[in-house]
Amino acid sequence: MKFIGLIPARYASTRFPGKPLALLNGKPVIQHVYEQAAKVLDAVYVATDDERIYNKVLAFGGKAVMTSTEHHSGTDRIEEALEKVGGDFDVVVNIQGDEPFIAQSQIETLCQCFVDKATQIATLGKPFECIEAAENPNSPKIVVDNRGYALYFSRSIIPFVRGTERQDWLSKYPFLKHLGIYAYRTNVLKEITKLPQSSLELAESLEQLRWLQNGYRIKVGLTDVETVGIDTPDDLQRAEEFIRNRR
Repeated sequence: MKFIGLIPARYASTRFPGKPLALLNGKPVIQHVYEQAAKVLDAVYVATDDERIYNKVLAFGGKAVMTSTEHHSGTDRIEEALEKVGGDFDVVVNIQGDEPFIAQSQIETLCQCFVDKATQIATLGKPFECIEAAENPNSPKIVVDNRGYALYFSRSIIPFVRGTERQDWLSKYPFLKHLGIYAYRTNVLKEITKLPQSSLELAESLEQLRWLQNGYRIKVGLTDVETVGIDTPDDLQRAEEFIRNRR
């Protein structure tokens, strides 16, 4: 199978305008993401609607494609990018442009999900380490079936562990945190971008529920690696500290 990585990157951001071009350890955030993905995948492109990002990617030797400014989601953006790039790729990996520490092992785990021919979409889950983190609505949870396919995603803590004190729930059930990296078979990507928003998606504000509600099968790969996303300037400072501590 041939895998292509597409990294959606916008300049506009309410909390952190210009985030993809912000410097982290002397390099733009988008360059860190690109270089991590390029270690694993057959091809990698940044999909952007901004010429500053496009030109910066070309300047550091990467590949980029310009896309419309009208897209409402990163999934729509990468579908357009795939059409423009062309090629005979089997699977598209959608890597967030604000995840400079995405690990090679995470991308490999995602790709391995497609060894199972029933996999249409794949994503990652990581075990929660404390119940307080699991209760955070900004960290979506996943419930999977016995074959590792997603049954449901929720901002609520699921499942409810009956007859057990809340602080003991993690000892009774392996609660999974959803990490926002996806991969799609190319034909599936074209299908899901044509779907209207679903009632579950609108209720939870989770795009993946649109696919689940329409019957698509989402395989969940497991990882023990935590990512450090960049959403705000404070996150960027924490990322700099993370690099210094890792050294």
